[in-house]
Amino acid sequence: MTRFQSMLVSLQRRAGLLILLREQTKEGTGGPLVNVIERARSFVQGLQELGQRTLWDWKRCPHCGSTITIRNGSYTRRPWTLSGRIAVRVQRHWCYGCDTSYSETSPALVRGSWYGREVHRLGIDCWMHARSSLRRTVELLRSWIGQQERWTIWFPWLPARPKTPPCRLSASTLHRWLDRVGQRAQAQVPGQMQGIPCSQLMNTDGLWTQLRGGVKRVVLLLGDSVTGLLWPPVVAEDEESYASWKGLFLRAEQAGLELWKLKGLCSDGAWGLKTCLYWMLPRVEQARCVWHLWRNLGGLLAQAASRAAAECGAKAAKQVREQTREELTARIHEVLDASSLERARAALIPLQAHRWGEEMGQFLEQHLRAALLHTVEGYAGLGRVGPEWRWRDYRQRVSRGRNHGSEQRQERAALLWSIYHNFTPAQRRKERKRHYRYPGQSPLAVAGVPPDGGSYLDALQV
Repeated sequence: MTRFQSMLVSLQRRAGLLILLREQTKEGTGGPLVNVIERARSFVQGLQELGQRTLWDWKRCPHCGSTITIRNGSYTRRPWTLSGRIAVRVQRHWCYGCDTSYSETSPALVRGSWYGREVHRLGIDCWMHARSSLRRTVELLRSWIGQQERWTIWFPWLPARPKTPPCRLSASTLHRWLDRVGQRAQAQVPGQMQGIPCSQLMNTDGLWTQLRGGVKRVVLLLGDSVTGLLWPPVVAEDEESYASWKGLFLRAEQAGLELWKLKGLCSDGAWGLKTCLYWMLPRVEQARCVWHLWRNLGGLLAQAASRAAAECGAKAAKQVREQTREELTARIHEVLDASSLERARAALIPLQAHRWGEEMGQFLEQHLRAALLHTVEGYAGLGRVGPEWRWRDYRQRVSRGRNHGSEQRQERAALLWSIYHNFTPAQRRKERKRHYRYPGQSPLAVAGVPPDGGSYLDALQV
């Protein structure tokens, strides 16, 4: 096979793979795709319409639309709400048109549950937003709705509550609610981000988690460097394999990302990701995460400082080690923090000329363009680091998988967290070590499609 033929085969293989990706994402959609914002709006509108229905509206059969109906008895439900346990009378109707019966429903009730919708939403939101554990969240809910346990600490001046059946909400029930919501998030992946603007500049990274039984898995995440939007993550066995990263990009395209429009991707030097970009996204240029580059340079800095300290006496060893580290660190900063590639190449000369900086200079020279890709024309919005701060929020809310006994549940929890992140606005005030680029705005609002009152709970139909 000649060189031209081999190049032709390679191009055909890449084109065929992209066609296969699009065919796979089209399968199983079953109709027009609806993104998360439209789902949230339609769910809120449905609850409002359900709460505004009149007696005449309930006289119309929801199955056939006939108004030839009669009342057909009633039954009583006793759900737990934030006001305690209440009794709700549910009226039943009989339709002569389709010979079926139906019951009146309320937006405050959840079918087949002993707890009202407000308890479901508050429990899930406490676990996600308040970063509380399952047991503590359930303990607070039990204390509030049943006026028991910690209620006596909050209101010591109130008289003792008469003996009534206590609320028995358990952590396993809340875990079951969370997993059920995660299943909805998993079913809503097709078209989840359809029509939402994308900057074409992304970042990605993986976080290792440990499940029960010592099983280790990695959560792979793809985010927008400009808006902060997160695309549906995946849980894989290894981040060094081509199949793991292929699954991440497959899911992103299934959610609505146009892969052929991507321009840049900031990440670490994972071999599986490089292979995936070569075969799937040859037009995408990879930028190296500066945080990971500093981690790689940390060992070289320590070795250079130790060699410099070994040449002097024991008394001056500490001072020489610190001085060598400071000199090399300052020269590395001049390279990595340069405003252009030309200035970075000029700053690389003093680093390589340093007695102990030749090895670090060679390392940076290999990754110079990848480290400063954000200074190149057309890549101005590309971030310099991967989604490290997002992993911080993920660990605080999803607890690194300790509450999930299987890989499937871990992935559903990660999907739930990504939708929560896209809907939740950043806090307005700045912290001591952290400033927010878009204070008070959610990633969806930064992207130009604000939720307009909808929340992640509405998008997930809680």
